[in-house]
Amino acid sequence: MSGNRQITTTVIQQRKIEGKTITMLTAYDFSMAKFLNDAGIDMLLVGDSLGNVVLGYDSTLPVTMEDMIHHGKAVCRGAKQAMVVVDMPFMSYQVSTEQAVTNAGRIMKETGAQAVKLEGGREIVSAVKAIVNAGIPVVGHLGLTPQSVHSLGGFKVQGKEEKSAQKLLDDAKILEENGAFAVVLECVPALLAQKVTQAIGIPTIGIGAGVHCDGQVLVTNDLLGLYPGFSPKFAKRYANLHVQVAQAVAEYKKEVETRVFPSVEHSFKISDEVLEKLY
Repeated sequence: MSGNRQITTTVIQQRKIEGKTITMLTAYDFSMAKFLNDAGIDMLLVGDSLGNVVLGYDSTLPVTMEDMIHHGKAVCRGAKQAMVVVDMPFMSYQVSTEQAVTNAGRIMKETGAQAVKLEGGREIVSAVKAIVNAGIPVVGHLGLTPQSVHSLGGFKVQGKEEKSAQKLLDDAKILEENGAFAVVLECVPALLAQKVTQAIGIPTIGIGAGVHCDGQVLVTNDLLGLYPGFSPKFAKRYANLHVQVAQAVAEYKKEVETRVFPSVEHSFKISDEVLEKLY
């Protein structure tokens, strides 16, 4: 990040022109947003993945506009330079173009974000075009689109066959033509993602889409190893914080039960003179 300059759509698009990579991570609250912002991450995604990561749902489908706005506000308070992109949740843009523009406008006005993200290609292009025409920057999302997980047949790599690969490539071009300033490629074969990246003039941001995308995004909780057990193939763990958290909580529990904590240094004093006057 350069100085204290706000990252804008122009800055992100310039990165592609200059061959510089774009860094993006998810954030769902003020504290994490500030950590990531101060670390110089370019873009913060308030993903509807908060349904899984924060709210405990089995999918992103139950996430509401109110959920996204609530968490979007918190993230924007912590991100002073990073661009904040907020996901439009399931059924907030699919019903009608008018509803899509209204909901995108709500997100921008009520959160302070710089852009919204929509899943899909040609199927939602009228919504993308209308939102862009209303002056709201749009990030597209192709490949594995979690809001369509049931119609896709589960969480699996997309674009492995000729027909689906061609559709993904065409959809990326359609999104660009209708005003999207960037597109996320999720769970796409690396060479297909490279071909898409070379074929369009807007940045591609990969998640499970290989090294040749213009940028990369991960769920921060996966990156930090906050949860034990299953981790997606594309999610590299840069830490295993769940171990440290478990150890810290266990130590706290033990010290409370044995009255080691709080000690004198964590307690406040009152004079004997005051105590003696109490009755």
